[in-house]
Amino acid sequence: MEEALLKSSSVFPYFMLVAFEAGSLSRVLVLFLVYPLTFLVSEEVGLKMMVMVCFFGIIKDSFRVGSSVLPKFFLEDVGLESFEVLQRYGNKKVGVSNLPRVLIETFLKDYLEIDVVIGRELKVFGGYFLGLMEDKKTINLTVLEEHGSDDKLGCLRVRSSDKRSWKNLPREKYPKKLIFHDGRLALKPTPLETVAIFMWAPAGFVLAVVRMLIGISLPYCVSSPLLAFTGLRLTVTTPQTTRTLVPNEPQVVQNAKPKGVLYVCNHRTLLDPLYLCFSLGKNLHAVTYSLSKMSEILAPIKTVRLTRNRQQDQDMMERLLSQGDVVVCPEGTTCREPYLLRFSPLFSEISDEIIPVAVNTHVSMFHGTTAGGLKSLDPVFFLLNPSPIYTIQLLEKVSSEVSSCGDGSTSRFDVANYVQRELGKVLGFECTKLTRRDKYFILAGNEGRAGCTTTA
Repeated sequence: MEEALLKSSSVFPYFMLVAFEAGSLSRVLVLFLVYPLTFLVSEEVGLKMMVMVCFFGIIKDSFRVGSSVLPKFFLEDVGLESFEVLQRYGNKKVGVSNLPRVLIETFLKDYLEIDVVIGRELKVFGGYFLGLMEDKKTINLTVLEEHGSDDKLGCLRVRSSDKRSWKNLPREKYPKKLIFHDGRLALKPTPLETVAIFMWAPAGFVLAVVRMLIGISLPYCVSSPLLAFTGLRLTVTTPQTTRTLVPNEPQVVQNAKPKGVLYVCNHRTLLDPLYLCFSLGKNLHAVTYSLSKMSEILAPIKTVRLTRNRQQDQDMMERLLSQGDVVVCPEGTTCREPYLLRFSPLFSEISDEIIPVAVNTHVSMFHGTTAGGLKSLDPVFFLLNPSPIYTIQLLEKVSSEVSSCGDGSTSRFDVANYVQRELGKVLGFECTKLTRRDKYFILAGNEGRAGCTTTA
């Protein structure tokens, strides 16, 4: 795999991701200090040194970095030329790597459709990785034929000099769409990027605290320019017309509904409702599916958790709308990639005044979301970025009266799907039918409730 598929010959970034995501800052520092020593020994000994630093003491059953974090970075390092050659091979493909199998198996099998993966096994004792690999095996045609088929086997290997001219594999050519991935690091931690993270982290932490204090304690008219001065970038776009968008345009008599406006957003980070408040210059009630106690305490606006009981949630949202405007993210969870998850139709039955809001973000160093980590730290990691970008675009109002759902002309699912499609068009995102449950089962092995965390 390293010699034929990936453009980069260095495996240090992938071990740094393991140390950061599955370990701790101390493990990251030790790996960074050990890495120069690997140039003084053989490649095999250097690999064993990094495996020991990254894996020693990690719980085997909770290790998910290989399936939730690394596939994204591996895919971004795949060469287009080698991938095209791989696609021309026979029906059965065997992937061979000198790396531990737990790091590469999901990437090769699920995302590159490799049938068999041959990698190094890690030794385990008492459910913990010992940081030791099995001895390196000699991979020859006999071994490959044991895992292969009756077809004639070919071996794909390239020279390092050839890789310099390779192009990156475009996203549209991925055999499987990359919709979900986890991990805090938004950049590939090469040695230079790791130095940059270490240099920025102390100042970034102080800056994040300052940003939080400004956002929590000062009114919007004062905090907005101050936050912009600290590097936070917010772009707001409002509709040019007051046209009302109505799916199927039913002619019905409006029922008496709560007077508040319901803002319906796609979900990028936990700060979506707060940034919408900054954009509008007023407080909103935020409704969320899952929120940590810490985030709930520190939030400068009123936040209310949904109970996942349809009738209770509907009554609660109607009560909030009678008190003022409400913002809801019907996806129920965040998605980092340009995709929209299925929209829960609950919002379409609540209010006569629905305004879709397209939200997008960009970060350069840290992701402000997690599936397997501490969700209370999500805002902190987002604000740790040197200059995070938020884009808010308000669309025209959508009329989705409960009476139109009741007469059969427009169902609540039609309205939810319509809003999802409109947001997808504006953002350039692809609409999917995936849900929050799909995301958390794939990335963290739980249902995504606050308090359910995965160590690695």
